[in-house]
Amino acid sequence: MAAAAALARFRLAAPLSLTASSSRCSQAAARRAAAVATQQVRFYAKPVKKSKDKGKEKEKERDVAQAKGAKGFATDSLIPASQRIVSGEEYKKTEGKMQTVLEWFRKEVAGLETRATGRVTPALLSPVRVKVPGAPDSRGVRLEEVATVGVKEGTTLLVTVFEEHTLKYVEQGIYEAKIPSVTPHKLDNRTIKIPIPKPTVETRNALYTNATRQAEDARVQMRKHHQGLLKKENVTKHSADFSTYQGLLDRFLGDLDKILAHLKKTTG
Repeated sequence: MAAAAALARFRLAAPLSLTASSSRCSQAAARRAAAVATQQVRFYAKPVKKSKDKGKEKEKERDVAQAKGAKGFATDSLIPASQRIVSGEEYKKTEGKMQTVLEWFRKEVAGLETRATGRVTPALLSPVRVKVPGAPDSRGVRLEEVATVGVKEGTTLLVTVFEEHTLKYVEQGIYEAKIPSVTPHKLDNRTIKIPIPKPTVETRNALYTNATRQAEDARVQMRKHHQGLLKKENVTKHSADFSTYQGLLDRFLGDLDKILAHLKKTTG
């Protein structure tokens, strides 16, 4: 009897247990489905609108990258200081002025050398300046602007003026040029004869003395240009870059000394 009663109670309780177990299974399945659904959700980035100025922005970034080094500093700092100096505007201007002075001295010495060797050419009268009335330059005009110069028999210069009234100014200009062994002689109203004697030792020494005087004038001009450069660049003798600026002056003074030394050798 007792066993039968227990069996009956079990049968009554079984449907309830199955119902609860089924409910729990349904809840677990729902949770798993929600988790799977959560994992399968995909997120997409919003599309970026293309800028019309994108090309300009890239070009600007490229320019900035060129202006700066890889570590963020200007590439100019990688160039040696001496190279930056010699490529500067003021440095190049001063270099050009010194070159002009040197070429002037070279031309003057070439004329002196010609006379020292005894060759007679119209270039002997290149220093002459003629102060004709109304001349735009107070120093006068060049001789070839008012006259022609020829060579006769290899020993005499003939100066023929274009206009008769300029003859006296040409003669005066030749005297004022103070060219050694050059003395003008008037032939007629338009012609001046200048005999050129063979150069003596005294003549060659006088030519070299004249060249040394012109060399000193050229040195003064070069130093003047150099001082102007130092002042503009705010450089003193104690500046770190002074040697670079000094090298410019030393180079041109050295070239000038070489020209003078060659003339000394020529004149004996």
